[in-house]
Amino acid sequence: MRVEREPFAMPLSRASVVTIGKFDGVHLGHRAVLRRTVDRARARGVEAAAVTFDRNPLVFLRPEIAPPALTSLERRLELIGETGIDVAVVLDFDGRRALQPAEDFVREVLIDGLAARLVLVGSDFRFGAGGLGDPELLERLGHDLGFETEIIDDVGAPLAARVSSSEIRRRIADGRVAEAALLLGSLPSVEGEVVRGNARGRDLGYPTANLAHDAIGVVPADGVYAGYLVLGADRYPAAISVSDNPTFGDVARRRVEAHALDQDFDIYGRTARVEFAERIRGIERFGGVDALIDRMQVDEREARRLLGLSA
Repeated sequence: MRVEREPFAMPLSRASVVTIGKFDGVHLGHRAVLRRTVDRARARGVEAAAVTFDRNPLVFLRPEIAPPALTSLERRLELIGETGIDVAVVLDFDGRRALQPAEDFVREVLIDGLAARLVLVGSDFRFGAGGLGDPELLERLGHDLGFETEIIDDVGAPLAARVSSSEIRRRIADGRVAEAALLLGSLPSVEGEVVRGNARGRDLGYPTANLAHDAIGVVPADGVYAGYLVLGADRYPAAISVSDNPTFGDVARRRVEAHALDQDFDIYGRTARVEFAERIRGIERFGGVDALIDRMQVDEREARRLLGLSA
């Protein structure tokens, strides 16, 4: 997939079928729209394009109420690419974009940039200054400017009548990461720099990768999880702890710590992604180090079982 970032060298495409959205998490609903965009583009013999933003517009407009992103921009683009999209256009949501009238947005991005022949959006799609643009306006503009508009209904799943990023955030925050994964179509994750902790895990025989507090993603409820530690193209099964280490009581903030099973490496300063597959248990305060180590051994065996690994 080709990624186009501002400033653009226009035009971005000779002709295309386009979908537009934040695509936070690239969940099942997003994937359905993205794949339909690909199907429509293939049928017309043009490019399939996805237009998204560098951040949730609320981060610029109302930062106090902006929800945490489910994925980093890099991960979002990776997931969009998996659907078969040909080109992803990343718009910087800044002061200019926030004040841009809906009609100007359509002419700049959809007409001049992508030569759109068909535009697919959800029924709740809003665009342009003040969010005044809606699917009906898009249809009227398309009639005048030479593109069609297709409005996509909400996508449901066995666990939710409507798949949404907000519902997925709620389930992750509750520790229901396996349910969130079913709605996402991928494992929920947190991504950030690996930083030095107090090295207590290494002293106990379970070295961990500790993510910085500004890691991107929704951190699950305190607990122990089975999942993966991802470093570039390498993905390692892991037992993961989310807590403030109550047994020792010397950690001021919650930490995401991943112990890669059967691995011991120095990855300080690298960017890592921690993926959560299943919750093993809640966090407990143990009476001493020996009791903690015994429980960690049980947790490792359970992580191996949940991840389909041999003991």
